Amino acid sequence: MFLRSHARHKDGKDHTYWSLVETVRTPDGPRQKTFCYLGELNSSAQARWVKTVEVFSEQAEAQRLKLFPSQVEPAADDAQVARVLLNKARLERMRQFGACWLGLELWKRLELDRFFARAVDDEPADVPWSRVAALLAIHRLCAPGSELAVEQRWYPSTALDDLLGIEEGKINDTRLYRCLDRMLPHKTKLERHLKARYGELFGAEFDVLLYDLTSTYVEGAAANNPMMRRGYSRGGALWARPDGEQMVIALIVTAKVLPSVMRPSTATAPTCRRWKRFCAWWSANTARRAASGCSIAAL
Repeated sequence: MFLRSHARHKDGKDHTYWSLVETVRTPDGPRQKTFCYLGELNSSAQARWVKTVEVFSEQAEAQRLKLFPSQVEPAADDAQVARVLLNKARLERMRQFGACWLGLELWKRLELDRFFARAVDDEPADVPWSRVAALLAIHRLCAPGSELAVEQRWYPSTALDDLLGIEEGKINDTRLYRCLDRMLPHKTKLERHLKARYGELFGAEFDVLLYDLTSTYVEGAAANNPMMRRGYSRGGALWARPDGEQMVIALIVTAKVLPSVMRPSTATAPTCRRWKRFCAWWSANTARRAASGCSIAAL
């Protein structure tokens, strides 16, 4: 989007009219479309129009464009205009902001700032432990890595010190590990808090389905049991019995225990698809939502 001037000689005088034009793509190539006519502008009108407008490209990228060419001098007392010496401008300490800001907003939306303030900020500290917990969670969301990598590479390249109000030099791997130690005793309370917030935010009612596969074997030939065959042992070396017949047991646990027996060497993917169909039927018939994918210990 740009300004186009239109010169016209009328009544022995030269007049300049302005219009706001944007370039659009057509099947015949790029064409210029007049967005609006601004008419003839005097000096005071130009001073009011020497502003910036925000336009969006097809990729929804914001750009700020001047309404008037650079040869048009703005008013000297215009508070919206800043003069910059380009040969003196430079960039210093470029930092990541967008992803960290979004992670912090999600943290607040889940009310985890309040939860950890009550849970771990019981003693005075140079940096409140709830803010260190937020830093660790945002790091896991944006760029998972070790605590040492947080201190040496990731944290200095972000704007989290400003977003969280943490003084320079206060974050190190020792403080991060100590925060993890403080968070661990509150694991169960945290899970309950997240479940409650999920229900409040989305109005969800759900049950958790715990699902896993394991295998077992029997002594003897098991000739009268067609499910017992030789195959891959899911129990590992401890239960590996090449001389014993085996079978695969699938177990799904809700308020009730629903077992199923399959032949050995049954792949996990087909059983998961089978149980997902069952969970969909179960959820539809009980007016509840099911969340699968958790695992239980092998039998």
